[in-house]
Amino acid sequence: MKTPSWLERARDTRLQVRDFINGHYVECGLGNTSDDDKALISDSASINKYSPRDGSLLYQVDAGTVESVDNAVQSARDAFNDGRWSGLLSSQRKAVLQQLVTLIEANHEELALLECLDVGKPISTALHLDIPVAMSMLNSAIEHTDKIQSPAGSDGGTVAYGVREPVGVVGAIIGWNFPLVLAVVKAAPALAMGNSLVLKPSEFSSLSAGRLAELAVEAGVPAGVFNVVHGSGAIVGDALAKHPDIDLLSFTGSTVTGKQMMIAAGQSNMKRLLLECGGKSPFIVFDDCPDNLDMIAGFVVQQAFLNQGENCKAGSRLLVQEGIKEKLLAKVIEQAAQLKPQDPLDPNAGFGALINEGHFNKVLAYIEKGKEQGATLVLGGNAVEVDLAEGCIGSKPDNSQRSGYYIEPTIFDHVDPNSTIAQEEIFGPVLSVITFKDDDEAIAIANNSCFGLQAYAATQSVARAQRLGRDLKAGNLMVIASSTPNMGNVSLPSEPQQQSGMGAEMGLAGLLSYSVSTVVDIHA
Repeated sequence: MKTPSWLERARDTRLQVRDFINGHYVECGLGNTSDDDKALISDSASINKYSPRDGSLLYQVDAGTVESVDNAVQSARDAFNDGRWSGLLSSQRKAVLQQLVTLIEANHEELALLECLDVGKPISTALHLDIPVAMSMLNSAIEHTDKIQSPAGSDGGTVAYGVREPVGVVGAIIGWNFPLVLAVVKAAPALAMGNSLVLKPSEFSSLSAGRLAELAVEAGVPAGVFNVVHGSGAIVGDALAKHPDIDLLSFTGSTVTGKQMMIAAGQSNMKRLLLECGGKSPFIVFDDCPDNLDMIAGFVVQQAFLNQGENCKAGSRLLVQEGIKEKLLAKVIEQAAQLKPQDPLDPNAGFGALINEGHFNKVLAYIEKGKEQGATLVLGGNAVEVDLAEGCIGSKPDNSQRSGYYIEPTIFDHVDPNSTIAQEEIFGPVLSVITFKDDDEAIAIANNSCFGLQAYAATQSVARAQRLGRDLKAGNLMVIASSTPNMGNVSLPSEPQQQSGMGAEMGLAGLLSYSVSTVVDIHA
């Protein structure tokens, strides 16, 4: 029997978006919509989701209501208060979450397809990066759960010890570029610590969140513990951020919206905040590794153009020391030129489509700004049409002008460190190349940013790597010397700096972020 193509599987998949509250689905939006039904839908009450791949209408999702948020929060609060999850032993919760890992693995093709359709990323990326990373993050939370130890001590007749408990009801708002991974980033530590959760996925990538919550219930997470509410940021996101019964708000998205989350927390109940916001990560290459330029170029390309550059940790500023600039840049251009936008449903594709038309136009505007401000375009810079031999997934809108949203990998040389494309987060396939003379200048250029999420460096010098770790404004620094890092590994927990956010969500520190501590003093 012939194995169905990914396109055939996409057409056979019902793309319906519904809220998941108290252990079951609640109708939200109209899912797959026939031509006859479209006329019944008000633009103000629904959000159209168009396919990044071909521009066709994938599904429609309701803009959401404050009432739906209230219902989800109440469900989470009831579940937390009666102890159906929070009252379990950590070993019991671990066993359930391990079963969730098993179910994600068992349903990995379905979940990968949803990610591919929603985001426009290649199906191979979803299968071999997104799903393994999501499973790895869950496993990390499971492994660290029993390693949380509170300090204890005694002095004469006094005994003191710490008690660490779940924080309560967690509100989580995530971005659209890695929907499943970002959902797990929030859900794994929240659930491992015994919290209840209300998750709001981006309205631009709504497919996988409800399925993850459904699998969690199938794994044994009690009804009401993991809830999902869909809708716009203006309605659902705002209501969740301001809700007086949310104890912790964890947000991943833009810096602009992150600042709004801080205001909302202060105006409501001063809820705890975890923020991972924008980035403009430098990739610094020093001239002490001339024998590894092919490997370094490959890693530069990977970090700049992974997920079509729609990645907050993208190494979008390449800082190269003068002595190796020409050799390295030639290799980077050569390797990046091999990345051709292709049909995301093609299993051989390595570079897909951008999320939607609005973002597509935004990235093109940044490319034009780079040209206007004097940078030299050395690769790409164009929107392209991709041959979709097997046609569209859904119906094409009458006013559609494009068959998907594809932009070539783009590289600018001779970029002014103060220019727009070197300062602002483009969130697309655009790499800015900047030359430096020495360590001091490299650090100064790298730190010339309001962001501080991630940094990369290539050097053979341990002393230099240690200095970079001290002096760079970045929550995480990845240093490569002689081998390409394994990107599937979950790194040690890191905390964003500057306007990239605050708080840790991975590893032991991530679990601590989702808990509260009480010190008990007993005076005998």
